[in-house]
Amino acid sequence: MTTTSPIVVAPRKRRDPVLIGLWISLVLVAIIWLAPVAFITFTAMKSESEVFSSAAFALPSKIEWNNFALAWAKGDFNNTFWNSTVITLVKVPLGLVISAMAAYALAQIRFGWNKMLLVFLLFGAMIPFQVMLAPLFTLVNSLSLIDTYPGIILPYLAFGVPYQVFILHGFFKAIPKELTEAALIDGASHFVIFRRIFLPVCLPVLAALLILDFVATWNEFAMALVLLQDKSMWTLPLGLMSFQSQFSNNYSQLNAAIVITVLPATLVYLIFQRYFVSGLTSGAVKG
Repeated sequence: MTTTSPIVVAPRKRRDPVLIGLWISLVLVAIIWLAPVAFITFTAMKSESEVFSSAAFALPSKIEWNNFALAWAKGDFNNTFWNSTVITLVKVPLGLVISAMAAYALAQIRFGWNKMLLVFLLFGAMIPFQVMLAPLFTLVNSLSLIDTYPGIILPYLAFGVPYQVFILHGFFKAIPKELTEAALIDGASHFVIFRRIFLPVCLPVLAALLILDFVATWNEFAMALVLLQDKSMWTLPLGLMSFQSQFSNNYSQLNAAIVITVLPATLVYLIFQRYFVSGLTSGAVKG
């Protein structure tokens, strides 16, 4: 006579109601944020007649790729896109290099004014740049840099570097100084230590800062409006403003122009987004 062992039923795991509520909240927030993006994208792909005849979030019956070509030509985005590209590709890497070297010096090189210099730099992140627009225009104009690339890149650097130094300083401060001292004893210079030891370690933080700085520089409007008065030097946000004032009734091409403006920043974020959260938290929490 054979006996069968009783079947053991594992207790059903109860789902945490707090976690469920958190996921529902995240989904609702995502929908709220994605709704305008979907509306703009769908409108940009519709014909002008379909914009008024179909629902706002309805998919286009036929994708009108011609809207993007017409918006690009009418808005002279060939010129503004080039200006934004030059300014961003010069300012963002240069600002990250300056910030990383300054943060390393303040965190790892001992001299009597470290903390005072750090506080002095942080004042740059505390002062709203809007209150500095008038004296900034006077300064740039006195240097004959109005409507020039250096005239807009240098102020961007001045207002962007302090925040980056603050983030990177917290990251570098957490790295033991014994590592730097051992490398110095072995004959390595501070530049070699920075390039071969600290720079590879801080790549996630730099990637996160690159995303923030790229988006901020690419979309900056107020400072460019004051310092770039010649239309040939306008950046994409200024070109979009001009396009909106001229073709505000053509919703298809207007939304196509908006898509053209935000697409590069979106692509940069998608490329580096895996470093975004880990990089920012490591730089802000450590130290």
